Amino acid sequence: MWRRSFCILSKRPYSSQPEIPSLYSFLQPSIFSLNRTQQPCTTPQKPHNQTPLTLTQEHKSDLESKLQDSIKTNNTDEAWKSFKTLSNYSAYPSKSLTNSLITHLSSLNDTHNVKRAFASVVYLLEKKQELLKPETLHVLLNSMKDANSVAPAFALVKCMFKNRFFIPFCMWGDVLVEICRKNGNFGGFLQVFNENCRIAVDEKVNFLKPSLVACNAALECCCCELESITDAEKVVETMSVLGVRPDEYTFGLLAYLYALKGLKEKIAELEGLIRGFGFPDKGVFFSNLISGFMKCGNLASVSATILQGVREMDGQGLSFRERTYNDVVSGFLQNGSIKDLATLIGETQTLESPSVIVERSVGYGIINACVNLGLLDRAHMIFDEMNAQGASLGLGVYLPILKAYCKEQKTAEGAQLVTDISSLGLQLDVATYDALIEASMSCQDFQSAFSMFRDMREARIPDLQGSYLTIMTGLTESHRPELMAAYLDEIVEDPRVEIGTHDWNSIIHAFCKAGRLEDARRTFRRMTFLQFEPNEQTYLSLINGYVTAEKFFNVLVLWNEVKRKVSAVGEKKMKLDNTLVDAFLYALVKGGFFDAVMQVVEKSQEMKIFVDKWRYKQAFMEKHKKLRISKLRRKNRGKMEALIAFKNWAGLSA
Repeated sequence: MWRRSFCILSKRPYSSQPEIPSLYSFLQPSIFSLNRTQQPCTTPQKPHNQTPLTLTQEHKSDLESKLQDSIKTNNTDEAWKSFKTLSNYSAYPSKSLTNSLITHLSSLNDTHNVKRAFASVVYLLEKKQELLKPETLHVLLNSMKDANSVAPAFALVKCMFKNRFFIPFCMWGDVLVEICRKNGNFGGFLQVFNENCRIAVDEKVNFLKPSLVACNAALECCCCELESITDAEKVVETMSVLGVRPDEYTFGLLAYLYALKGLKEKIAELEGLIRGFGFPDKGVFFSNLISGFMKCGNLASVSATILQGVREMDGQGLSFRERTYNDVVSGFLQNGSIKDLATLIGETQTLESPSVIVERSVGYGIINACVNLGLLDRAHMIFDEMNAQGASLGLGVYLPILKAYCKEQKTAEGAQLVTDISSLGLQLDVATYDALIEASMSCQDFQSAFSMFRDMREARIPDLQGSYLTIMTGLTESHRPELMAAYLDEIVEDPRVEIGTHDWNSIIHAFCKAGRLEDARRTFRRMTFLQFEPNEQTYLSLINGYVTAEKFFNVLVLWNEVKRKVSAVGEKKMKLDNTLVDAFLYALVKGGFFDAVMQVVEKSQEMKIFVDKWRYKQAFMEKHKKLRISKLRRKNRGKMEALIAFKNWAGLSA
């Protein structure tokens, strides 16, 4: 087919007569509208605005200057008025000015001015086409595309042909294809395409050679809209004559048509051509074959084509579009063929390589189509049928179901299915686990999340960090510190999870905020036992918790621990910051531990940490206003001296 030479194309004369009424109705009201039943008037009528019958050179120059200035200042109505006045008397503006006006009108993106631009071009094509630049028509067609103006775009191109104003195909053809594709109909384009190609061949106008995109659009019309073998092969012959090299999509369109018509010999011929052209991927070809067989209800050929495709890909999966699988599922289910679908998946699994990409497996494609079509129940029926047939279920069959469970937040079902998958020796990828765990945490199904995380660990997934953070973040936001503590304790020795002091701090802070101080202290002890070093945030959370519960002695115990660390030498030495000093001072003043208060003051002075004394004056006055030094002198001399030292430091001695 492609090697034959076709020297004679149809020389059917091109006629735009059927389009003329609609063309000129589009121009109404316009100075360029024509009445085809009237004879042209021999005597020109005087315009309403009293413009002279002939324009002097001075008047013409004035109008052109006015037109140019109006375009520059975006005074569109005035520019249009000047152009009409000039055109009424065939005193056309210069070429550059004419094209500037049309480009300006086209760029305004409103229907009224696009009509003006269109009317101007049609008029000039008839009267003075040498004033038009090809680039200007390209701009106008793009404006029509943006405005989704189908009929005017075709009318413009047909008017170009009628008046033999030929411009390179690339300036109008592909734009017309985009307009047609946007509207889902290539019928009008096929007529223009055929006329264009006739001119290109007969008159040897090389720049009218269509693009491959345009050829495929014309072929799509023949194969999918007209379903005409004669018209389709005529387009193919034209491509051969003009030297347009086909691609996979070209052969795919023909495959669809031949499958629809049941032409097995033609299909075999296409396969030979595909091999001859050396196309490595036959996915488009097989997809279109399947679509053709589906449309004519030939389900046996659909199954045979899919199996053939798997064999030819050496078991590495098929690159079918989702739409192809959607069509397959819809077609089989309309005929009640759940059993046939299950059989098809089972047969492809025996042909597919164990290393096949899951998303390219046929099982994945079919079950995913069920999910996309809202037929989750049918997907389960396919499961049951495959089990009844004794077929093994590959990972590709399970993944779409898991994704559906994620989307619908059926996390308990998802967790159970993950367990079933693991028991079969199949291993999910990290992304699937992460998505399932995130869905579980978002609906606070913590047990499912924990279950799936355990499955991840048992499956020896190397990257656990993402799911670990998802769980910890979800538990923190849900204020469940007891679950955080149990979870952390379970995985703390797993080297695949990076646990830091901040994780323990999150638990301690949550316990303290909830007033569960004993749990916070137990977590703190567990943290230090496992050799995680507490930091400033650890102590701040505990101090704030103890102050809220007025357990100031516990703060004193914490200070003694911190004091040892602050006084240590080497890497284990701890540094105080302003926030921690403030928290200790406030709590110890409230508790009346003035000896410890002065120790904190001494350390803050050593480390040159600024301390705002006013806050501690207020704390003292609130808690110890009635405390008398004379009473302390009789009981505890050390406490008395510490109190005096604090009052002197805070400025309370007076």
